[in-house]
Amino acid sequence: MAKNKIQHQKGYSLFEFMQNYGTENQCKEALFNWRWPNGFQCPMCQEDVHCQLKTRPIYQCSRCHHQTSLTSNTLFSNTKLPLTKWFLAMFLLTQSKSGLSAMELKRQVGVNYDTAWKMKHKLLQAMKENDDQVPLDGIIQMDDVYWGSEQRGGKRGRGSSNKTPFVAAVSLNKDGHPIHMRMSVIKGFRSSEIEQWAKKHLKATRIVISDGLACFTAVSKAGCRHFPVVMGGRLELLDHKAFKWVNIMIGNVKNALRGSCHSVSRKHLPRYLAEFCFCFNHQFDLQKLLSELGKIAMFTPPMPYRLLKLAELNG
Repeated sequence: MAKNKIQHQKGYSLFEFMQNYGTENQCKEALFNWRWPNGFQCPMCQEDVHCQLKTRPIYQCSRCHHQTSLTSNTLFSNTKLPLTKWFLAMFLLTQSKSGLSAMELKRQVGVNYDTAWKMKHKLLQAMKENDDQVPLDGIIQMDDVYWGSEQRGGKRGRGSSNKTPFVAAVSLNKDGHPIHMRMSVIKGFRSSEIEQWAKKHLKATRIVISDGLACFTAVSKAGCRHFPVVMGGRLELLDHKAFKWVNIMIGNVKNALRGSCHSVSRKHLPRYLAEFCFCFNHQFDLQKLLSELGKIAMFTPPMPYRLLKLAELNG
């Protein structure tokens, strides 16, 4: 039986990581190359001629005299942590297949819990915002999912107030292999919500396969071709090949979340889902996964703690 090339690809070992990013200067050099791959460019006037101040790590434009630091207006802005700790956090988050809790990140990086939580959620938010910019293409399997358990004495089933609804979608290539995944929290499974979600996350004219849930017909309003498979409550159809990959992804993500996190806040669930989607969507070259996240972080605006604590309104 042929080996899966994705699963058996060369990984990115801790030894290789330490060779590439083990010192503060190596991390600074990487950030500079990610932010200015063609050399320094003033963020105000795009001038490339500049000087570096001797008293502070500041770059000054020779034309407009604007001053900027290596990390200003990026996700790492105003950080007091060594860059080596940020790089280690990025390495751990991108190389973990089953997710990494803030508590485990705290132990591995050597920071307190609050700092680990901020680091993790800043990086997860950057992952989410980046993936949300790329709509799914190809043949798309789609399903409705709920996260959370029922409260004792409360409403049971889909209507439980303790359950958070989210859409799971997997795009397949022409050979039927999964290539991208998107999991987005929504307010509820209503036609208006699905239409809004589809316009944001799906390329128009693409084929969308779902079960017979009525609201999924709204993907047609986003220009997609909808092919429902009506289940009719029949248990034998749960393993229908039309939902093979989306069901596998849902099971993997739920199991990983339960195994890695003691609890997942409802308002922060979109970021936790984005962590798995990002790593899956960039799985085709594990050695470049860290640098991909680093480049994204360098073009992500600063995230104050007060914003991190706010809930995502929807996916």
